This record gives sequence, structure tokens and C-alpha cells, in this order.
Amino acid sequence: MSSDNIVAIKNGNWQSEVMNSQIPVLVDFWAEWCGPCLAIGPVLEELSGEMQGKMKIAKVNVDENHQIAGEFGIRSIPTLLVIKDGVVQEQMIGAMSKAALKSRLASYIA
Repeated sequence: MSSDNIVAIKNGNWQSEVMNSQIPVLVDFWAEWCGPCLAIGPVLEELSGEMQGKMKIAKVNVDENHQIAGEFGIRSIPTLLVIKDGVVQEQMIGAMSKAALKSRLASYIA
């Protein structure tokens, strides 16, 4: 994860960075060994710059953060959750193109 605009989520900062965020958050549940997770990484990096201030992008490594993944019933990765005002608005499973993801996220940003 090389982008300065993507927040690495751990158990300790989940509440402050995601649930209490003033803007919607796209949370990527991923793992280093997951091919599709690595494929969507560059897309998320690009979007993190384009959506800065409108939507936060966060990544949760499921191998390191079992508790968070378990709370949300994550069974397949990559799983993307859109969380707004502490509530899951949408769940997307699998890698997708930048255009498709941007289209899905459009309704959550001002």
C-alpha cells in the first residue's frame, strides 16, 4: 500500500477512521496473497487521489485483523464496503475496473 491517501486500518483505529468518519469510507478487505486484491490495489490508489476530501479509502488486511473481518462477515476477498455515517451502505465482492467502481461510488459522494 503505497498511497498517502489510503488509510491502513487496524483494530485500534477502526472506530475513529471508519465508523466516526465525516465523509463516506470505502473499505477494502484484502490480503497480500490474494491475486484479485493486488489487482484492484492500483485502482484504489488512483481513486484515493481523485476522491480526496469526498470519500476516504481504507484497507483492512484480513490476516492481521480477524476481528474486524469477522464482525462484517467477510468470507471472500477482495470485499469492498461503503460505510457512511457508521452504516454499511453497499458491499461489493471481487475486483472491478476503475470505471465500474467509480460508477458504483458516485451516489455516495457529494
